[in-house]
Amino acid sequence: MKALLLARVSSKEQEEGQSIPAQERRLREYAERKGLIVEEVFKITESSTKNTRKEFEKILERIRKSREIVALVADTIDRVQRSFKESVVLDNLRKDGKVEIHFMREGLILNLRSNSSDILRWDMGVMFARSYVLQLSDNIKRSKEQAAKRGVWMGLAPTGYVHVTNDKGEKTIVLDPDRAPFIRKLFEMYATGNHSLQTLKTAAIEMGLRTKKGEPLAISQINKILKKPFYCGMMDTKYGIVEHCYEPLISQALFQQVQDVINGFHKKPHKTAIKPFIFKGLITCSDCGCVVTPEIHKGRYVYYSCTNAKKICKRVYVKEEELVKTLSGYLDQIALSEEQITSVTKYLKEIHESENQFHGESLTALQKERDKIQKRLSQIYDDKLDGLIDEKLYLEKVREYKKRQIEIAEEMKNHEKADQNFYITANMVMNLAARAREIFESSEVDEKHELLNLVFQNLKLEGKKMLTEVREPFSTMIGYKDCPTNWRWRELNSRPKQTTY
Repeated sequence: MKALLLARVSSKEQEEGQSIPAQERRLREYAERKGLIVEEVFKITESSTKNTRKEFEKILERIRKSREIVALVADTIDRVQRSFKESVVLDNLRKDGKVEIHFMREGLILNLRSNSSDILRWDMGVMFARSYVLQLSDNIKRSKEQAAKRGVWMGLAPTGYVHVTNDKGEKTIVLDPDRAPFIRKLFEMYATGNHSLQTLKTAAIEMGLRTKKGEPLAISQINKILKKPFYCGMMDTKYGIVEHCYEPLISQALFQQVQDVINGFHKKPHKTAIKPFIFKGLITCSDCGCVVTPEIHKGRYVYYSCTNAKKICKRVYVKEEELVKTLSGYLDQIALSEEQITSVTKYLKEIHESENQFHGESLTALQKERDKIQKRLSQIYDDKLDGLIDEKLYLEKVREYKKRQIEIAEEMKNHEKADQNFYITANMVMNLAARAREIFESSEVDEKHELLNLVFQNLKLEGKKMLTEVREPFSTMIGYKDCPTNWRWRELNSRPKQTTY
């Protein structure tokens, strides 16, 4: 059988760390043991979280065009995919007899004859590979959140400020000597209450205030400037309003005067309390696609119906208790037997060992690059002392190397955190599979809402009937639990994913 080998790393640094050559060597040795004829080796160095992966698409195209079955050989599951979207494509090719997939470290071979147990192992591997990527993403988001809470501005400097590099080689934001006085003047004029946005635009043109591209400020831009708290020392972030670490352009008192003028002089905001509902935002109408919303009848009974925003549906009201009863049955079905839990747990240990290997290779590559940079710093210092380079070039290279050292330290920390949190998702899924009904019944309304959103997707209401679709891996657990041991995955997969009650 002809074979396509897939060696993949997620960054250029890992490629330089000899990760791809090591993978290729192991894959060739594996192919030789299995009697496979290596036709081509594909090497992917781009992130699997990107939308476009040209090399991966080339592999799929080669498999589709082949007149005979092709073996796709990879080091681990996470080298091939980190989402269930790719599972659909590969599984269709497998069921069509176009590809036999080999995951070397897991010892897993998938082909037309694979049973439900093998497919479950594959799905579990994909889920936890995706979990690892999400953990890295979460760590980056937390880093941004911490920077925002420290008052560090993320993004382009607002009009009136400019980006500069200070004496320590750090990037910061300072007042723009050319534009800052004009921005301050706009605030002072509008605070009097005698100016409109149009008159401010005219004044800005007369003062010579322009954007960084040299264009006059539009009215919408002036409106955003007047509402931006950054100018008074605060910044509005997705984590809330925090004090930034840069020099304010105006006082907080002047900024508040401008906001009072914008809001019509002390107009009080109206706030409403939002009552939590179990299915709020989770269900849509199967006929028109509009959201199904809750209503309270007689002060205590909760009913759900289509909003009928498109005016094409007849509103039918369904009791919340009926919807809960429908979905509660599924919560019982995702509980696996002790034997099945033991089997899955054993496989998770194998997955964890694979992730540890990936984690170790990543850290090794980063450590090598860090050591290389440290040697370069020592060498460039010697070159400066010997007069081989001037002071300007020396400082420029030092800043470049120091910046990369900080980035490497952050990447290493993110990998360590992701590795520590790898098993959290596994424990959550297994715990939920065993106690889903109990957890649901003992939870508060908002917690029940989160649990249902975790297990179900694309809930639809057809009249008074609920159309349910269970998310992965819970849908696989339901099928895996119910099917006899001699069932094949083809039979399991042919069962409808969406059920009507």
